[in-house]
Amino acid sequence: MTSTFTAACIQNSASDDFQDSLDQALTLSTSAIDKGADFIVLPEFFSCYSILDDGLHLSPFAEQEHPALPAFSDLAQNTGTWILLGSLAVTAPTGKIYNRSYLISDQGNIQARYEKIHMFDVNLSSGEVYKESDSCEAGENAITTPLPWLTLGMSICYDVRFPALYRTLAQNGAGLITVPAAFTKTTGMDHWHILLRARAIENGCYIVAPCQSGRHGKAETYGHSLIIDPWGKVLSDGGEEAGFITTEINPANVTKARNKIPSLQHDRAFKIG
Repeated sequence: MTSTFTAACIQNSASDDFQDSLDQALTLSTSAIDKGADFIVLPEFFSCYSILDDGLHLSPFAEQEHPALPAFSDLAQNTGTWILLGSLAVTAPTGKIYNRSYLISDQGNIQARYEKIHMFDVNLSSGEVYKESDSCEAGENAITTPLPWLTLGMSICYDVRFPALYRTLAQNGAGLITVPAAFTKTTGMDHWHILLRARAIENGCYIVAPCQSGRHGKAETYGHSLIIDPWGKVLSDGGEEAGFITTEINPANVTKARNKIPSLQHDRAFKIG
């Protein structure tokens, strides 16, 4: 698990038209693979995302019936590519949905699932109000899983504001953490780059963070998908338009960064005095 590989962030602009959004994501993913990507990472709710007057549109399906899963499983198997589906809306037993990320192996199999832990319940100064917990069931488990090159840690969007999760993933071996997002433009302009660079620096890990861009009904996302190295350097930025970015990842850089500043070895329990 030491050779270099090429990671890609897909930056699409989903709508309430599920099939059109899925087709756009598949086309961009195929183009990234044609450019040499070994590991594709898609954004949060890439296959359907829109906020209209009647509420949030996500086109949820039961996992066994979700059209995105066989479509991307076939793509992974046919091209020998690892694919992380940033998140899909999957029906939960409670009547709500899971905001669930999937890692699909190069054989087309689901290797790991992660359900977003932290719900985006905010009231922004601009008057934008989001309450993800009205629609989504919060996850409970942090997830790490092996890739052929290094260990992957999984997170989704608003999770990035909770550094303890990222510390836990790094302490459990993650050298690359994915942060698929539909980050709002309002918060993205001020916080996106800073938060992601901080998570990379704190934990000496790569951050691969695809973010949707453009308008989605009443919502607007920030774009600027990022790939960041373990020293906090932005290696690639997707800007504002739909498309994709690719960057070579060298797992040895994780070891180098952690040897220079071995803060993962220096955590100490403490109490408030």
